[in-house]
Amino acid sequence: MVRFLAAGRLLLFVGLLGSGLLSAVRVQAQAEEGVPPKRELRGMWVATVENIDWPNQRGEAPEQYRRDYRRLLDAGQRAGLNAVFVQIRPASDAFYKSDIEPWSKWLTGVQGRAPANGDDPLPFLITEAHRRGMEFHAWFNPYRATMDSVTRRLAPNHPYRQHPEWFLRYGGQLLYNPGLPAVRAHITRVILDVVRRYDIDAVHFDDYFYPYPAVGQVFHDEAAFRDQNPDGIAKLADWRRQNVNILIRDLHDSIRSAKRWVKFGISPFGVWMNKSANPLGSNTRAGQPSYSNLYADSRLWLEQGWIDYILPQLYWSTNFKLVPYPVLLEWWTRNHFDRHLYIGHGTYRMLESTRSDTTWRNPRELPRQIRLNRSYDGEAPGSVFFSAKSVLTNPLHTTDSLRRNLFRYPALIPTMPWMDAMPPLPVANLTLRRLSHYVTLNWQSGAPAADGDIATYYVLYRFEANERATPNDPRHILALPRPAPGYPATFVDTTAVPGQAYAYYVTAVDRLHNESRPMRVVTAGQAGPELAVGQSPAGAPRPATQPAAPTVASAPAPVRPQPVLRPTPAAEKPEGSAPFSKVKIKEKPAKRKGFFARLFGGK
Repeated sequence: MVRFLAAGRLLLFVGLLGSGLLSAVRVQAQAEEGVPPKRELRGMWVATVENIDWPNQRGEAPEQYRRDYRRLLDAGQRAGLNAVFVQIRPASDAFYKSDIEPWSKWLTGVQGRAPANGDDPLPFLITEAHRRGMEFHAWFNPYRATMDSVTRRLAPNHPYRQHPEWFLRYGGQLLYNPGLPAVRAHITRVILDVVRRYDIDAVHFDDYFYPYPAVGQVFHDEAAFRDQNPDGIAKLADWRRQNVNILIRDLHDSIRSAKRWVKFGISPFGVWMNKSANPLGSNTRAGQPSYSNLYADSRLWLEQGWIDYILPQLYWSTNFKLVPYPVLLEWWTRNHFDRHLYIGHGTYRMLESTRSDTTWRNPRELPRQIRLNRSYDGEAPGSVFFSAKSVLTNPLHTTDSLRRNLFRYPALIPTMPWMDAMPPLPVANLTLRRLSHYVTLNWQSGAPAADGDIATYYVLYRFEANERATPNDPRHILALPRPAPGYPATFVDTTAVPGQAYAYYVTAVDRLHNESRPMRVVTAGQAGPELAVGQSPAGAPRPATQPAAPTVASAPAPVRPQPVLRPTPAAEKPEGSAPFSKVKIKEKPAKRKGFFARLFGGK
């Protein structure tokens, strides 16, 4: 039994582990925030099935659904989010131009009908996310073919028209039969088509594998069990799990071969197994654990390294007796096998009037869950909200709470060293100009690193004179500029105080969020115009990939006025940009500690 007592702060968390031994007593006083994590994934799901989040209506003109999408992203950006999970294939259909599957009816109103003027929404969806500093996770539902069992309205190019033998009817829907190798090949082909043609950051699955059991119904895959069982697996349940495992394993390898930087992540039902049925399971009483009921062995996928992140749907509150949030969170922190663990929060429940979990009516519940995640010292470095509508509509003013407190400072997405551990090279030609109290910084991307990666975006830090900090304190991040690829960056610090001396540090960050060594430039704050040239601080350590654990609880720092970021317009020609003169970078001998090394504690 786990008790979670809260009165504006987390007072006591007692976890029972393994065979019932008292493993830990976690006391975390967090009424006031200390140093927030510098690396944390913060996202939202944008559900398109049945137009849950977007588009607002079927058959909207491209201009309208683009406005609707920007509105969602703007709400996410204001809340401090840095990732978006967009459902681009809800039911064997497409929110992008495809030669394999038909256009989605939830986009155009009729399945198979193309958007007006031949519009392909997906490049726009990706670009708008990237412009706001958000990763784009392309969300696919692998096995669902329809939301009903009526086939006469299916488009002529729907896979059912060519291969009806691939499908089974169950629960009022058409579903792909996961036991058929041809089905796995088709799903893989669909996903790799998107990976190769579009600039996505990740492939994402939700919790729908084999269907949730329906009362009085049977999923009739007996023929496939008989004919597609080369290993002679005796139990139907084990065979079904193997079918899903094969898809996950092979798809992981295929994605990595197609584009080495594209992640693969899955958001399963929050309970793998109850401890009463499996000693490795969680101390919960969930009705439909994913291992036994959906045949989704997500724990094995993590153990084998077949996925890059797990995003369990922990949609219960801290006080829900059958499946308490703290119990499940603690279990997942012990069972993610060094792959990233992000948490799916059921923020949609704040919009419901449910009697089963009334704790969600408390505006403190979501902040409480996020604080509990952070108390695990980087073991759960991320939160994703279902769904985008709950971010946009701001129920119980929770979005305001994120913006003003927990997510008030920017965060970089955690790195994945098993995919890429090599940082990009530092920026080049960093210069500072100060004509009034405004400070203008210019720089260019460095040369490609040994793995060919260049900067995707940058981190700009600012420190006052004699101010001591670490590179893992996001309160000193002034901006995360992301200019168009191949263009120089320009940033205007409009919040610089006249007469105040500052040290600015700029680092380059690659596609998988590895951060380079810094370049430094200093303004003395003198009355007249200033011109300064960037230096590479001797002995400067590369910022750590994971945040240091907060050690001091202090009141949040005042919100800084937002400076002006002036990226080079994407349409502007490189030759039309302001020319950069070559600047000789002064290097200090490596044996001496530079200012940056002293400031950041370098050894």
